[in-house]
Amino acid sequence: MNPRLDLYTLQVFLAVLEEGSITAAATREHIAPSALSKRLSELERVLDVPLFQRHARGVEPTSAARALARRARTLLHQTQDLADEIRDYSAGLRGRVRVAANLSSIAQFLPMELRRFLERHPHVQIDLEESVSAGVTRAVADNAADIGVYTQSDDEDGLDIFPYHRDVMALVAPAGHPLSQRDDVAFADTLDYDHVGMHRGSAANYLFTREAASMHRSLRLRFQVTSYDALVSMVRADLGIGIVPAKALSVYACDELRVIPLTDAWARRQLKLCVRSNESLSGAARLLLDHLIAEAATQQ
Repeated sequence: MNPRLDLYTLQVFLAVLEEGSITAAATREHIAPSALSKRLSELERVLDVPLFQRHARGVEPTSAARALARRARTLLHQTQDLADEIRDYSAGLRGRVRVAANLSSIAQFLPMELRRFLERHPHVQIDLEESVSAGVTRAVADNAADIGVYTQSDDEDGLDIFPYHRDVMALVAPAGHPLSQRDDVAFADTLDYDHVGMHRGSAANYLFTREAASMHRSLRLRFQVTSYDALVSMVRADLGIGIVPAKALSVYACDELRVIPLTDAWARRQLKLCVRSNESLSGAARLLLDHLIAEAATQQ
């Protein structure tokens, strides 16, 4: 490596890319903005390629910067893994694993499975970040995450994919709603009523909109929210009906509501795990991936 292409310069470069501003990145990394700007200029000179377009609102990364970011994250992560592995080696398995996961997996499966993993491997640090499914696969592909958990994404190139749990969807409705006395219900029968749905860009929003369109119908989304607890609260207030993962409802107060299974085949979604192809995982990440695969297999 060129001596001027040091790890700290790569670290502050990533901070600028992620923050979109030299000033914000300097604050995050505890460095003077002028010193950070000088490091960036030197990095661009060494690489002989512009990394950012400067403008009044901040900076915009070039395609070269995005390519460098993927490699830089790999290098910095491997460096941290090496330090964690060597430090206090006798204490057992160590390391840091970055997990990106969609809301459905976090609401239903990951908390207890991560707890069981950490009980066995207390020196492993897990960084968990929630994202929509498309964001999950993008984070793994860009090396911003080691393991991803998602349902559906159009961007799976370059990833190794493993089956995880089944995500079973159900209708939740107020007790007095016309559908509340059904033992089960087809999605088509819900389209005559106002829905409380998840936000645009979520896998659920995409799925329900697509299924309604396939019937030449539209989804009457009266409200859109960003969490299942908010959705349940809106349904409890009689502001619409909602479709959510059935297991996620167990953590919310649903005594006044009716939970009704959906009969549609697509209401059983496959959750997936993904990692980057052709790239070796750290020992801690490999162990966590194997743990999650095994946990899902025992509940099939």
